[in-house]
Amino acid sequence: MQISVTRDVFKLAQVFTISRGSRTEAKVLTVEVNDNGVVGWGECVPYARYDETLDSVTAEIEALPAAFSREELYDLLPAGAARNAVDCALWDLEAKRAGKRAWELAGLPMPGPEITAYTLSLDTPENMQTQAAENAFRPLLKIKLGTPDDMPRLEAVRAGAPKSTIIVDANEGWSAETYADLAPHLVRLGVALVEQPLPAGEDDALLGMDRPVPVCADESCHDRSSLPKLKGKYDVVNIKLDKTGGLTEALRLREAALAEGYKVMVGCMVGSSLAMAPATLVAQGAMVTDLDGPLLLAEDRDQPLVFDEAGVHPPEAALWG
Repeated sequence: MQISVTRDVFKLAQVFTISRGSRTEAKVLTVEVNDNGVVGWGECVPYARYDETLDSVTAEIEALPAAFSREELYDLLPAGAARNAVDCALWDLEAKRAGKRAWELAGLPMPGPEITAYTLSLDTPENMQTQAAENAFRPLLKIKLGTPDDMPRLEAVRAGAPKSTIIVDANEGWSAETYADLAPHLVRLGVALVEQPLPAGEDDALLGMDRPVPVCADESCHDRSSLPKLKGKYDVVNIKLDKTGGLTEALRLREAALAEGYKVMVGCMVGSSLAMAPATLVAQGAMVTDLDGPLLLAEDRDQPLVFDEAGVHPPEAALWG
């Protein structure tokens, strides 16, 4: 079994800004697993928030042994971007070997489209209102926030898109006091969900706080080992394959989270259709699907995912799985 890693860069359609900074392109790693001419593909997005770089993740992948199974991979690499790309490539490889789709191998029903959020990046209230108005036809908008002065942004987006469902992502940017002050206004403006309002290391402050709008754990939830620390703080968990370390653990996390009474959101880093493809299987029936990465790009993979009024569709076999 031969594994190769390449770096790919996809230009973004416009500057994308969150509370931690801005970017104009998506830098990803593409993994190819070749087993006697049968090739599986996977993609990951190394994330600085988790001390990952293109170099460090490449090194992790290149240090893998020459032969291992998908189950053995779980013990060879920790949860994170490196394991994600290899795990998803192995799912693709297994599907091609078996002449079946990945969802069949996973014992899942045939997947269908899911309405996905479309993300408005952090900007001035005026520019965010313009973004919202331009995308007011979309049923679900996600707003990037995370500053002490977010109230005008919230008001502006609601004015720009009066009929869209809105979810908010603070990217760990609020204090407990800021969140408590904003919470009633989130209700007033019809916000359906707030993602990671507080830093992951400070989210004990959520214990005992009123949660009039469901609160979702993102940076606080990586894989199943995260679940015990979420009790009493969160209502929803955001499952991202770059955090879980692949589709294998993502499916297990979904099952465990639902069993413990959490709702599920399925999210993504900013990557191509290849990165989103496995996540569409996890997103089936989720409370919130946020797989808009390809919609933020100016360019994408061959055979990209289809996005239409029904949402994001599962991949064709030519792309993945």
